[in-house]
Amino acid sequence: MRSLRFALAAASLIASTAFASPTAPTNGVEYITLAQPQPAQTVGKKVEVIEFFMYHCPACNALEPTLAAWVKKQGDNINFKRVHMPLQGANDPEAHLYLTLEAMGKLEEMHPKVFRAFHVERQRLNRDDAIIEWVAKNGVDKAKFLEYWNSFGVLSKLRRTQQVLGAYKVDSVPTLIVDGRYMTSPSVVGAAVKGATNANVAQSTLQVVDALVAKVQKDKGLVPAAKK
Repeated sequence: MRSLRFALAAASLIASTAFASPTAPTNGVEYITLAQPQPAQTVGKKVEVIEFFMYHCPACNALEPTLAAWVKKQGDNINFKRVHMPLQGANDPEAHLYLTLEAMGKLEEMHPKVFRAFHVERQRLNRDDAIIEWVAKNGVDKAKFLEYWNSFGVLSKLRRTQQVLGAYKVDSVPTLIVDGRYMTSPSVVGAAVKGATNANVAQSTLQVVDALVAKVQKDKGLVPAAKK
């Protein structure tokens, strides 16, 4: 896989990089520049940051608390979005769940609960019927959920998600894209920051993203907002 090759290449570059630093990341070490940048949906002066993830992914679950705190701290500096990788293709149940909760305006409430269901409660939410049963037990109106679940808007987004992955060349999660141009991930940063614990890798990854956001702000002449 491309991401594995990149991680190995990054590891080999460390030998020539005396002090790899997540606060001053180097292209080809802690991040890469996409060969084919994608249009960024910048809102006002906010820099677009996209996380590609999957609910059942242990690395995504490990990153989530640090990422959520980082998003809150960045505040008006970023336009943050998530894309759930559809592992099972156009009918992926987890991606379908994410898009349905998003359409309902339920993500803030339910997103942490879905991660907890997978990684703490060990529930297998990998089928449509299991997901529908779970959301009903967790305070979501079943009829309303099914209305959005089967809606044209949600189904259209679900079908398009595979195209989005192809455009960004994302083949592993969690992966973070800044301004449609710069890609990084805990696996890449972990290869660059030797000896770091999982918690340190999560923090270091977001320090890299901090630096990339600042780079975009400087390149575009954007005035940073006060962080929360």
